[in-house]
Amino acid sequence: MRGSHMRLDKFLQMAGLIKRRVLACEACKRGLVKVNGISAKPTREILPGDEVVVSLPFREVAVKILKELPDHPFRKDQRPELFEVLRDVAKAPPGDDPWESW
Repeated sequence: MRGSHMRLDKFLQMAGLIKRRVLACEACKRGLVKVNGISAKPTREILPGDEVVVSLPFREVAVKILKELPDHPFRKDQRPELFEVLRDVAKAPPGDDPWESW
């Protein structure tokens, strides 16, 4: 079965990187999501080989798309065969200086 190209906002939601599609749309519009190093609109089609970076206030995640994504929802256990997590870094909250306690 051949999958179709998937919109960026739908991928972010289905992959579990952002909880709701409307929030994924908003993150794209605010420039918090980049595909291959370029800010991307929510309607951008995701293709195999693309690198998607999501920079949220408390977390930055980078994933690489491994193969064509299905046009239907995919299960959590299918995620590793569809995309690879390159980086998942927690960020310190603004104003939370780790050196303050020294």
